[in-house]
Amino acid sequence: MTTKLEQVEQLLGTLSSGEKSQLLKWIVNELGDWTPGIESRADICGGEPCVVRTRIPVWVLEQARRLGTTEAGLLAAYPTLRAEDLTNAWAYVRAHGPEIDQQIHENEAA
Repeated sequence: MTTKLEQVEQLLGTLSSGEKSQLLKWIVNELGDWTPGIESRADICGGEPCVVRTRIPVWVLEQARRLGTTEAGLLAAYPTLRAEDLTNAWAYVRAHGPEIDQQIHENEAA
């Protein structure tokens, strides 16, 4: 029994370069503004975007950064974080600034 990925791999071998290019465009479009290392799941932190493998919301990291916490300070405060996680979080903040601003505002008001 072949998996879907194995079927796709077999199909790729039959596509022309132009068809592969079109497929790649579709995949990129489907991913949209996906940021690696960040996920939003309804069962974790109420669906707020978090660093994978943790329950640390991106807005918490961004708010700490705005308040002057250094990356070294964040890594010390959250031992499960890696430098790569912070890079992913900052990329998410750049791509979703208004969303993060709103989450910070909502959590400050609470």
